[in-house]
Amino acid sequence: MALRTIIADPMLRLLVGAVVLAAFLPIPSAQADVAQTVANVGIFALFLLNGMRVSRGEIGRGLLNWRFILPLVLWVFGAMALAGLGLSKLLAIGLPPLVAVGLLYLGVLPSTVQSATSYTTLANGNVGLSVISAALLNILGVFVSVPIFLLLGGTGEGAVGMETIERIALILLLPFIIGQAVQGWTSAWVARHKARVVWLDRLVIALAVYVAFSGAVEQGIWGRLDPAAWMTLALGIGLFLGIGNTGAWLASGALALPRRDRIAFLFAGAQKSAAVGVPLATILFAREEAGFIVLPLLLYHFFQLVLAAPLASRLSTASHPRDGDGCAAPTTRS
Repeated sequence: MALRTIIADPMLRLLVGAVVLAAFLPIPSAQADVAQTVANVGIFALFLLNGMRVSRGEIGRGLLNWRFILPLVLWVFGAMALAGLGLSKLLAIGLPPLVAVGLLYLGVLPSTVQSATSYTTLANGNVGLSVISAALLNILGVFVSVPIFLLLGGTGEGAVGMETIERIALILLLPFIIGQAVQGWTSAWVARHKARVVWLDRLVIALAVYVAFSGAVEQGIWGRLDPAAWMTLALGIGLFLGIGNTGAWLASGALALPRRDRIAFLFAGAQKSAAVGVPLATILFAREEAGFIVLPLLLYHFFQLVLAAPLASRLSTASHPRDGDGCAAPTTRS
């Protein structure tokens, strides 16, 4: 059941395809600037559409539920960021420096929207709260992930200067703000073309992965990560998944949240977003660095699906759907 769910996930198939394509047919250095420009245009369009899709009313409702949202924000951008920092230091001796930095980068990212909502639905959790909280975390992530990353000392092997901050503002923040401003005129169009918009999201993310991983292949990623390093990275990802899922569940219990809200907190708190993390990395880091730094994120994205499917099934068995919140359970799929 879990394996079928993973194989059926179109985003995962595209990510694997992008990595395989980069491994065998990386972008030549002579075309790297052109490829990065094309990726940046796609990322601009992606965040413009995100601004059009996320309702200002949903943002407001999320902010009003401070008893749920505030602890979730502190967990995702506080505890998980510190866990990433700790793992990056702990495992630095067994990993290339950029891959170790990637564990910190993974920690500061927001959660997914589609996957967190899908697995909350499967587990009979509070779907409405999951949608609102995950969307709000993604918006906050665009603004706070980079400052937290820099505050905790993460810069890769290069320097993050004002030029990089300006690129982030122009390619991520500006289109999102424009999308929010025009959504009153565009919401009907976005709703009519929802399926195409989702596929555009996926293709842009896959393109960003291809560009980033091409740079890593050209820098000899296969030679720089020996079997021991891959085992160390797998251990780090396993520890991170354990911290994310166990910690989010225990934190929601300590807050005395209803069970259905705890399920929403779990999947929003433990999942990490490739949709924000990969595009941001291609802007934040040099091409030859980005592929190494997003490697932990790509592995985490895969293994969070491996864990989330059976976990949602188990929670669903123990849940009581009759205690619903009145929301119809959508069947979204990431």
